[in-house]
Amino acid sequence: MNIFLYQHDLPDNLNLGETVAIDTETRGLNLKRDRLCLVQLSNGNGDAHLVQIAAKKQKSPNLEALLKNNRVEKLFHFARFDMAVLFGNVCPVLGPVYCTKIASKLARTYSDRHGLKELCSELLSIELSKQQQSTDWGTEILSEAQKKYAASDVLFLHKLKSKLNEQLIREGKLEIAHHCFNFLTHRVTLDLQGFQDLDVFHH
Repeated sequence: MNIFLYQHDLPDNLNLGETVAIDTETRGLNLKRDRLCLVQLSNGNGDAHLVQIAAKKQKSPNLEALLKNNRVEKLFHFARFDMAVLFGNVCPVLGPVYCTKIASKLARTYSDRHGLKELCSELLSIELSKQQQSTDWGTEILSEAQKKYAASDVLFLHKLKSKLNEQLIREGKLEIAHHCFNFLTHRVTLDLQGFQDLDVFHH
C-alpha cells in the first residue's frame, strides 16, 4: 500500500480510472459549521491519494475536474454526507454514483450494522481500526496514524462494491439500488437547503 499526500489539489495527469473511491474528513458532522479538511481517493489498486484542504480555501482544478467528470463513477460509503461536503466546499459531484452503505441496507437485510468497519469484517475478513475517527483533521501536519486511517476508508470500497453487487443481483435489488444512487444528488440538495431532518415523503 502506498499513501500519497497532496496540498490543495490532485497532481496533473493523475488517472484514477473509471471508478474512483472517495471519502472526506471534516472538522465535524455539521454541514454548515464544519469545514472540509481532507479528501481521500483510490482506484482500487491498493494506493490512496490524500488531498489536504486548507482552512483558507484555494482552487482545486484537478479535483474539481474529476468530481465533475460524467464518465467517472464515484464510489462512496455514506455518499449522502460526502457529496454534501464536497458540494459545499469544492463543487457538485456529477456522473454516476455508488454508495456501499445504501447497497448494504438493501442487500443485507439480515443485519442492522452497515458501517464500513462491519462490512469489511463480514465481507472481506478485514478488520479496520477506527481509533483515529475523532481526531483533529484540520491540523497542518497529519500523523502517520491519521493518514493510514484516512486511506483505509477508500482502499476497500471497490471490493465491497463487488461483494454487495453479488447480493443485490441475487436478491433482485440491483435496479432499485441504482435508482437510490441516482436520487442522491436530489437528497444532497434537500440537505443543503435545510431539509436534512425532514422526510418529505412521510405522511
